[in-house]
Amino acid sequence: MISTKGRYAIRVMIDLAEHDGGGYIPLKEIAERQEISKKYLEIIVKDMVAGGLLTGASGKGGGYKLCRRPEEYSVGEILELMEGTLSSVACLADEKNICPRKDSCQTLPLWTEYDNMVHDFFYSKKLTDLISK
Repeated sequence: MISTKGRYAIRVMIDLAEHDGGGYIPLKEIAERQEISKKYLEIIVKDMVAGGLLTGASGKGGGYKLCRRPEEYSVGEILELMEGTLSSVACLADEKNICPRKDSCQTLPLWTEYDNMVHDFFYSKKLTDLISK
């Protein structure tokens, strides 16, 4: 399940793309437009800056803006930064989770196919696909 953190991160990215005027956009404005607590957004944007999705500036004229053009962001990269792996089962989440039944597991192909569909779906969607025309 995608948490509010992942969903709100996508909303922040859409808001920044739609209101891009070249400068930084104050978090207060984003919070008001998106009807999300500014305090909660502070946690989210901090992770987004650390993950290289946004740049931030403090002080007068400060706020946040996208690091790249909106069409260069995939929904998948936003979600994985905020949520971690999108894998459905632990044995596919990362290479550390080695399952002793891997070679004999009859369900592994099912989970692999499902995970590939989820990955391909979210990575095929660009931020610009979500922006209101």
